[in-house]
Amino acid sequence: MCLISVVIVECGTEINLTMNNDYGNDYGYVRVSTKKQNEDRQLVALQECGIKPENIFVDKQSGKDFNRPAYRRLMKKIKSGDTIFIKSIDRLGRNYEEIIEQWRMITKERKACIVVIDMPLLDTRRKDKDLTGVFVADLVLQILSYVAQTEREYNRQRQAEGIAVAQAKGVRFGRPALKRPEDFTSLHEAWKRKEISARLAAKKLGITHRTFLSWVGGGV
Repeated sequence: MCLISVVIVECGTEINLTMNNDYGNDYGYVRVSTKKQNEDRQLVALQECGIKPENIFVDKQSGKDFNRPAYRRLMKKIKSGDTIFIKSIDRLGRNYEEIIEQWRMITKERKACIVVIDMPLLDTRRKDKDLTGVFVADLVLQILSYVAQTEREYNRQRQAEGIAVAQAKGVRFGRPALKRPEDFTSLHEAWKRKEISARLAAKKLGITHRTFLSWVGGGV
């Protein structure tokens, strides 16, 4: 909440009025996990909410460690009464703990507001000093964050189980094994007789030194 001082001069007398201003600056935050992903969808949503381009902060990297330069700059700028707009709740973090911690820090410590565009219930802007909206938003956040993390963990478990079943059926993952050239046997024999070095044999075969050693050591 900002304080505005207004000096009114009336009949030669200065009257100093101090008023509360509940309306701070509006900011937008955008995050995409990789530089190849397009942030246009998030930017359009923020601009439709009236966020000025110069007040939009964009990070193009993973949020797993929360070491994000644009987000840190935004956190240094916000003050009491400001509002941060985000397209979806997972822009704040990649797991339940991170989202809850950032939400608490922004709304409780910085006393700023958060608006999640995709979820109208997650809007902490105070109207007529009524805290009901803030309470509802906090409650919904707890539920949605927990459900989101549970779903991610379930998907990871399902993926791991699928891989295990496939491996049990003989399915091999990763790059296919490199086929040995026809002259491998002769070069292998020459190497065993110490007529040629492993590096030279690998070069003649068009493979790496490590691959040649793996082959002669019994690798597939």
